Parts: sequence; structure tokens; C-alpha cells
Amino acid sequence: METIPETPIQEKKEVLVDPNFHIYLCFGQSNMEGSAKIEPQDRVGKERFQMMQPMTCTNPGRTEGRWYTAIPPLSQCGVGLSPADYFGRTMTDNLPDSIRVGVISVAIGGCDIRLFDKDQYQSYLNTYSENWFQDKITGYGGNPYQRLIDLAKKAQKDGVIKGILLHQGETNTGNAQWPTYVKTIYENMMTDLSLDQEAVPLLAGEVVHADQGGVCASMNEIIATLPEVIPTAHVISSSGCTAQADSVHFDSEGVRELGERYALKMLSLHGN
Repeated sequence: METIPETPIQEKKEVLVDPNFHIYLCFGQSNMEGSAKIEPQDRVGKERFQMMQPMTCTNPGRTEGRWYTAIPPLSQCGVGLSPADYFGRTMTDNLPDSIRVGVISVAIGGCDIRLFDKDQYQSYLNTYSENWFQDKITGYGGNPYQRLIDLAKKAQKDGVIKGILLHQGETNTGNAQWPTYVKTIYENMMTDLSLDQEAVPLLAGEVVHADQGGVCASMNEIIATLPEVIPTAHVISSSGCTAQADSVHFDSEGVRELGERYALKMLSLHGN
């Protein structure tokens, strides 16, 4: 199979919302951003799986706010493979040919979950003062949550938002208030995008599991309580998903497995 080139999906002159274009919003920190190595098999795109570019990048050459065939990286410029990649691939493999899947991924390595709280984010812009973190913030216009919402509103002119994917927690390890923080962000998303929680579930993945020696594995006990706070939230197990040497980030195989698990859960929730 040939790798699909980095060319944008042609925009229609007349904008019509396609009910068969299913869109998913993805956010979080480094694992969602894409920290695993992109291997040759990952560069083979599927035409029915698309991504909206969240920032303009020169490598690969993509323009913010345009749809492209989904080939990693899906979020920041120059990052790696993320669960969103194999979420979308698995979704298209299991849905009718008439349905396209699109993702919008806004994620920042090292961020506190409250960076996505529109009323508190300014207090977390300096979670790390180093240039690597500040450059990521700048890439999203200084406000990652607003960038995600702006892109999502644009995407709603093309298709229907069907779910939210979250992978975050490492920076908030041990903070029992994390589910409450996520609840605020999720409810803000539903309000700002005029979405119904019952129709737009939230899937949250575990961090690297204890069975892989996960440095932040204790956070999974807190993540497990999320459905108690958000009835439409579901936790995706990372047990058995292989990790990199740092025991914080999933490796390529682990990322693929985790992404597939997100998809299989979403498919079950939507009756597929």
C-alpha cells in the first residue's frame, strides 16, 4: 500500500453538514499528544479517517483548521503516535463504508488538567517555564481549550460530534479532585458546543498500568472514579499496553492497543 500524501481534503463551496461524518474531540497531555515512535505502518492513511489540523505546521506541511487524511502526528508539530490514530483507524474498520471519521486533537505534554479549564487555565500556563512547554502553549494561541472549541465549531459545519477522548493524569497523580476538574471541562464543552451529554460520551484512558511498572499507576485508582462524577464517562483500561523505558509513555505497540480499546468502547456505546 502507498502512503497517502499530505494534501488537504478539498473543501466544498456549499457547506452541508454530513450526518455520516462522525467527529471526535481529543485532548490531554503527552500520551494523547503523541509520544510514541511513528513507524512505517502508521504512515499508511485511510481515506475515510480524517483529522483537522490544530495548528499550522511546516513539517508536515499542514494549515490550521483544514481537514487532511489522518496520518500522524495529529496534534502538535513534530510529535509522535497517539491513541487517537488507532482509535480512528479501528472506527473506520468497523463502520459502514458510508461513514467517515474525523478527529481534532489538542494536547500538551506535561500539562495539568486545569489548563483546559476556561476559567482557570491562565493559572496553569506556567506549569513548566521551560521553552519546550511554553512553545506548545503558544502553538495553540495561548489557550488550548479555546483552540479546541474554535476548531470544533468549525467542524460542526461539516459533520456531527459523537464523542470526547481524554488521556491525561500523569501530572495530576494523587490529586483526588481530578474527576471534578474533568467534569467542569466536559460540561463546558457540552455547553459551548451545544451538545447533549447522552449523545456525546467521554472516554478517559488509564495511564501506564502497574503491570507495566507505570510510574504514575496509582493515578488509575482516581481515574476509575470518573464515572461516579460523570455518568456518561467510561474508563479505558491500559492493562497490558506496553510502555517505553520511562514507564510513563506508551510505546508504539501500546499506543495502538490503547487506541483500539477506545474505539471498541465507542462503537459499543453507539450501538455498532
